[in-house]
Amino acid sequence: MRDIRVFTDQPLTPDTEIVLEDNIAHHLTVVLRLKAGTGIVLFNGTGGEYHAILGQVTGKQTRVLITGFTETSRESPLYISLGIGLSRGDRMDWVIQKATEVGVAEITPLFTARSEVRLKGDRADKKNRHWRKIAINACEQCYRNIPPIINAPTSPDLWFQSLATDKKLVLHHRSEKTVTDLRNQQVNSTALLIGPEGGLTDAEISSSLHSGFEPLTIGPRVFRTETAPIVAITLLQSLWGDFS
Repeated sequence: MRDIRVFTDQPLTPDTEIVLEDNIAHHLTVVLRLKAGTGIVLFNGTGGEYHAILGQVTGKQTRVLITGFTETSRESPLYISLGIGLSRGDRMDWVIQKATEVGVAEITPLFTARSEVRLKGDRADKKNRHWRKIAINACEQCYRNIPPIINAPTSPDLWFQSLATDKKLVLHHRSEKTVTDLRNQQVNSTALLIGPEGGLTDAEISSSLHSGFEPLTIGPRVFRTETAPIVAITLLQSLWGDFS
């Protein structure tokens, strides 16, 4: 049976007892129907994972006893910062879930010229919380203990200014530069820019190149916006990360 892994925002310390958040407790005791004495794994994003035993459910409170700590890291040695144009529907949800699974460290949704989604104020905050929850759920499934950073949506130019990575790449299907051209390079961190449906405009690609990005193509076919980052991240992880 696979481990039951649970993320909590609470501080965690071995040989202590905590009360689980209501939504987590409901999922474990009502949805999964776990009984007292069941072993679970807790993590809070600070690194490592905590082994715990589900206690008795008293009223609306569900307690767990933390029995130990394992300093397990499943983070890639390659820090990948993904900037991707905002997309409609559940495409962004899919990108965040799958990018988390393949090891991205940071995701920044971008307001590009061809993005048809505009978020601001409370709606933007709500969406950001929604995306963070998707990333956390993906970490529970894929055994990561540190969820990726989900930044607030911003413009490509502001994202460019914030970057301090070794390598910056923009997916550009008309480029002749391929992953093969990167094989002999030593890279510890990379930024990856990908457009929304319809792609980046020529002006946005030009702006990225002026900001130090290098064009990259990943084959003769044009991928959908939710497929491209997963393919690209997988290739970069194979080059410089932990997919060897």
